[in-house]
Amino acid sequence: MKTVFVIFFATLALVGCTRHQTSEKPPVHLQQNMMNQPKVKPQAESRYFADGLAMLEPVEGTVARGWLRQDSAYYFGKSDGRLVRIAPVPMTLERLHRGRQRFDIYCSPCHGRIGTGQSIMVKRGLPAPPSFHEQRLREIEDGHFFDVMTNGLKNMPPYKYQIPVDDRWSIVGYVRALQRSQNATIEDVPPAERLTIP
Repeated sequence: MKTVFVIFFATLALVGCTRHQTSEKPPVHLQQNMMNQPKVKPQAESRYFADGLAMLEPVEGTVARGWLRQDSAYYFGKSDGRLVRIAPVPMTLERLHRGRQRFDIYCSPCHGRIGTGQSIMVKRGLPAPPSFHEQRLREIEDGHFFDVMTNGLKNMPPYKYQIPVDDRWSIVGYVRALQRSQNATIEDVPPAERLTIP
């Protein structure tokens, strides 16, 4: 008996999902339902447009909601076509912690935990990337690191699809902290925190 009720209610549910086809055309407000939605499928033809295509290029200058990128320094690491010298975001302790977390996930497999370029991937045959502690990279613009993460360089693929813009800047800050940590002097330590040796 239980099975009969299940079959009965399942049949009712299925009947409710589709409209019975009849020779009479239903009123306009009933013509569209879940089974018959007005839409254009990919690669479909169109009798409306002169070229016969339903898939059209957006109007020039169209920007999807939330994708306006007017701040060139923040979104591209460049200002007036040149790499920015200093990251356009404040480097807070919270941002550096985030940068370390993202660096450990995305960068350390190739660059190593401290950025020397000696990593597990290099031990397995990948060409070694340059050390972040080379003088050239210690003096280079912050925008360079952001640009390389975004677009890739030589053997390094672009990471713009995996790492959001804000996280890329956090990684730049953490790379700078790594560079400072490996080239620190006593002058980098606040006087109150220096250990006095008699």
